[in-house]
Amino acid sequence: MEEKKYLQLNDINTYKISFYLSNFVWEVVLQWDYFARDTISKQFVRSIDSSSANIAEGFGRHGKKDKVKFYRYARGSVYESLDWLEKARVRKLITKKQYDYIFKTLKSLPKEINSLISYINSKLTI
Repeated sequence: MEEKKYLQLNDINTYKISFYLSNFVWEVVLQWDYFARDTISKQFVRSIDSSSANIAEGFGRHGKKDKVKFYRYARGSVYESLDWLEKARVRKLITKKQYDYIFKTLKSLPKEINSLISYINSKLTI
């Protein structure tokens, strides 16, 4: 008899993308001076970390409404992260290459999160 495979958090592409991005941003902001790290960096890292953390928390929840609530929080954190990214760009804290990568990835995440929400809504009954 074949053993049933259960979905793991690392099987969710949305989670993997946001987790990798949060670690990329962490490495970027470690290079900033103290003032930038103490101000923008802290908020940027918190918001970007919140995306993957909320996806993880939603994954661990039982009911559909609870899962979706946390996935929506994750989507909100993505938009907050876009704001911090723009501040970092305007204040010349990141390179164009770093900006382009982070921006492209952040812009892809709401669609990924919406797909995850749609999947949950179609598969779960409670």
